[in-house]
Amino acid sequence: MAQRRFFLSTLCLSLSLAAGLLVHAEQTKAAEPVRCTVVLDAASGKALHRSGTCDVGFYPQSTFKLPIAMMGYDAGILIDEHNPRWDYQAKFNRSEREQKATDPTIWERDSIVWYSQEITRRLGKKAFADYVRGFDYGNHDVSGGPGGTDGLTESWLSSSLKISPDQQVDFLRRFMSGRLPISPEAVKLTQAIVPTFPAADGWTVHGKTGAGWLRTKAGKPDRSRPLGWFVGWAEKDGRQVVFARLLADTKRHTEQPISYTVRDGLIADLPGLAGTR
Repeated sequence: MAQRRFFLSTLCLSLSLAAGLLVHAEQTKAAEPVRCTVVLDAASGKALHRSGTCDVGFYPQSTFKLPIAMMGYDAGILIDEHNPRWDYQAKFNRSEREQKATDPTIWERDSIVWYSQEITRRLGKKAFADYVRGFDYGNHDVSGGPGGTDGLTESWLSSSLKISPDQQVDFLRRFMSGRLPISPEAVKLTQAIVPTFPAADGWTVHGKTGAGWLRTKAGKPDRSRPLGWFVGWAEKDGRQVVFARLLADTKRHTEQPISYTVRDGLIADLPGLAGTR
């Protein structure tokens, strides 16, 4: 009997330890960084480079300023590269960095959140949701909710709207080729305000960063899980590629925003990733 009790006790201890190791392994796995880089030939859609986890949706954050610009120009809310110029209002309650008069070019360059929200307010819930569906953008979900976010003004900011890197480059290819349900003028005007960066070997990169945090199960921002994006297109000698790079990290980035790290790395890597014809 004593031997049997000892055997059962040992078995329970072993099972408990095994369960603990399994839980630890799952926690470790869940806390691993998520990375993806995908580069496609804009004309053919051929994958020139694809590495990491590229088929899982994440919050688009400020990369969503690209589709908002498309909506704004198509709806006539935005006029050109420098109009409308709207003054900052105290009710926007934004950081000192954003407390300035802003036009479309400044908006995209400096990633001004309140300007995005003024555009979507002017669009209204129905038109905004119709554009997102018409663009076939990510999971289409602009309901908002997590953390109490409002769908019309915050659905893309760590809220309900999610998009994968694979979906980002598909969306960009359709934008570049004029296959989105917006006017050709809206395509041209949006392209004109996207930030531009020089890269090696004669490449020119056009793209938008996005940064934020993943959320905990309780819906609170998880400051230990920063999220960074850089998405856009690049061109050289008449050739175009579209790209998306994502990093959902497991450590804070204090020297500069995580999105700048992602952006600078992609710009440095792109000539090698795009290859030759």
